[in-house]
Amino acid sequence: MAQVLLSLGSNLDRVRYITAGLDALAEQFGDLALSSVYESESVGFKGSPFYNLVVAIQTDLSVAELSRRLKQIEDINGRQRNGPRFCSRTLDIDILTYDDRVGEVDGVLLPRDEVDKNAFVLWPLAELLPDHCHPVRHLTYASLWQAYDQDQKLWPVDFSWQGRQISYANPKV
Repeated sequence: MAQVLLSLGSNLDRVRYITAGLDALAEQFGDLALSSVYESESVGFKGSPFYNLVVAIQTDLSVAELSRRLKQIEDINGRQRNGPRFCSRTLDIDILTYDDRVGEVDGVLLPRDEVDKNAFVLWPLAELLPDHCHPVRHLTYASLWQAYDQDQKLWPVDFSWQGRQISYANPKV
């Protein structure tokens, strides 16, 4: 089984679509490891703030089949694919890493380029798997987050899923 890290995001009816995405992932892949949910300003366009989180799953699907299933989940949840690359969306699910594979696999570039470029991906990764190493940079996600110096604003939010609080606006230290 491969360990896969996914990024989930939504800026349209955010609670509904993040919840639906998590429900669909749990139905397909079983237990999910989850970061906190973060709210962030949209990056690359002017739009409503996003909710983002990182999810770790285990799968024996190929990268191609996994990508196809993730697109199906997005489509079922109203994802429009005919707009600009950077735009508002109901649900976005991206493969960040697939084990430690590097390069183009089944048409998917691994690891995803934005892993260490966007705070809304890197902070949740550093929280969920602080000691896990980036497959190309060979630095831990915690050290990459500590060195992160771009000005992207985001903050954790209260979020419940399946009757349990998975995220807190004011995390307890």
